[in-house]
Amino acid sequence: MESVVLVVHLIIALSLIGVVLMQRSEGGGLGMGGGGGGVMSARGAATALGKVTWGLAIAFIISSLALTIIARQQLGSSSTLDSLPAAEQSEDGTALPGLGSDLLPPVLPSDAANDAAPAEETDPDLPPAPASN
Repeated sequence: MESVVLVVHLIIALSLIGVVLMQRSEGGGLGMGGGGGGVMSARGAATALGKVTWGLAIAFIISSLALTIIARQQLGSSSTLDSLPAAEQSEDGTALPGLGSDLLPPVLPSDAANDAAPAEETDPDLPPAPASN
């Protein structure tokens, strides 16, 4: 069902693009004038294309809503986050390497977190910082 609605939606979108491009530019929005010499009169073509444009626009909105409703029904109540495995913890409380644990800072055990003083780390590739007075 979703495939059929999607194909219809794409056909409507392409038709809407084509009809909009066929319309005559009346306001000179891009600095181009509309060309004359059509089979229909200018007023008749404008109303016919305008009605087709409105019809395709309404059909496009309806097919968009239908696709949204179909996608929501297929989704169910599950979440993407429910399908991800949780980061495993080792015995001392630090995160083990695995999915997602490399994105989080390491977890210190509760005893070490209170006793640990911030250590000053320097990069051996960088020159030493000037001493401040």
